Amino acid sequence: MARKRKELPLLEQVTITDIAAEGKAVARVDDLVVFVPYVVPGDVVDLQVKRKKHHYAEAEAVKFHHFSPVRAVPFCQHYGVCGGCKWQVLPYSEQLKYKQKQVTDNLTRIGKIALPPILPILGSEKTEFYRNKLEFTFSNKRWLTTEEVRQNVVYEQMNAVGFHIPGAFDKVLAIEKCWLQDDVSNRIRNAIRDYAYLHDFSFINLRNHEGMLRNLMIRTSTTGELMVILIAKIEQEEELTKFKQLLQYVADTFAEITSLLYVINNKCNDTIGDLDVYIYKGVDHIFEEMEGLRFKIGAKSFYQTNSEQAYNLYKVARRFAELTGNERVYDLYTGTGTIANFVARQAAQVIGIEYVPEAIEDAKVNSRINHIDNTLFYAGDMKDLLTQEFIERHGRPDVIITDPPRAGMHTDVVEVILAAEPLRIVYVSCNPATQARDLQLLDTKYEVTAVQPVDMFPHTHHVENVVQLKLRKKVEE
Repeated sequence: MARKRKELPLLEQVTITDIAAEGKAVARVDDLVVFVPYVVPGDVVDLQVKRKKHHYAEAEAVKFHHFSPVRAVPFCQHYGVCGGCKWQVLPYSEQLKYKQKQVTDNLTRIGKIALPPILPILGSEKTEFYRNKLEFTFSNKRWLTTEEVRQNVVYEQMNAVGFHIPGAFDKVLAIEKCWLQDDVSNRIRNAIRDYAYLHDFSFINLRNHEGMLRNLMIRTSTTGELMVILIAKIEQEEELTKFKQLLQYVADTFAEITSLLYVINNKCNDTIGDLDVYIYKGVDHIFEEMEGLRFKIGAKSFYQTNSEQAYNLYKVARRFAELTGNERVYDLYTGTGTIANFVARQAAQVIGIEYVPEAIEDAKVNSRINHIDNTLFYAGDMKDLLTQEFIERHGRPDVIITDPPRAGMHTDVVEVILAAEPLRIVYVSCNPATQARDLQLLDTKYEVTAVQPVDMFPHTHHVENVVQLKLRKKVEE
């Protein structure tokens, strides 16, 4: 006999009081903490509980009694369904306030170390169309919103190109206009979609992997260059012929494209790191520029997705490094060597370490094209490569700049840093929670001397944070 599902409660006229982790807001009902998306502090709502544990619950707002005075009107027609840009309902000044609070809370509650006054967050000058890269997915299963289902809406085309719905890997929300990237991105995506509809292209079935069109990547740059990459499943010659007709249409329609590329992906996953990239028109790269430096970006290259704000982030990192021209710098998790090359002119030598071999090759190229000859780059797992032997071979670092992934640094890496005793550490993080954990480990020898939050992603809860640490002076015995 099937177990009867417990009916979850409706909580009426609840006041939202704060912003919590992962961009959700929070309310308290008696001793129960309730996490709610798409609401802001000051909203008074009825909440339908969706999931309940002992001391917290997850709910959604089903009725608004009063709107908060700080609530903003979302500007995107896909808001609340797409899953991105969840903070559109908060004015940007409020977003910055809560991001500053997020950094402060994480460093104080998790790190539990002495801190200087945290500098005011650096906001992004652009809050719309600020990304230089977007990736879209094709699917033969268009996601229907709750309202569309309620109204029994039937579309002539159930194929869609857009973004995955959170928690539904095989469903894609058809995007008409995204506000994250230059509007040329919308025009290109919609033109490809309409051509595919008109000429009966098959869109991939994300469950059984049948269909031709899979993914679309669009990269823009501050230099005005434009890269478009179309990814398709092609198993027969006639399919390739048809696919190239689509590529020719894109080339003819958008003369501003400087790099039109394509990838044949017949695998069951969407990764292209192990696949060949073919040129249909133009060259295989675009460039970004920063203080006269040029950074080559290919189809598989990593580059910070908010170009203008990346410049501000790197300037903070360089300022915190306090370079005089005589220092040996280790740049950990260097990626394509952007920070390494950015600080190289102010250092004696910069040594970059990164897990991805292709990224290291990009870093070397970026040094060459900028005539930088005081960098060395190595590919390998950080905890395996950064050893005492490596330091003995290359020399003790005076400064370490580290920009690890969201998980933070491995404890082995922290131990090697502590043993090396650089005079200064600049810790760039996209996750202040794991950064706080690592700062606590470094606290045995280092004191935090400056903290600068930087907002790279307006309308999201994500925040970057840069911390300067200095080696404590040893007390004479």
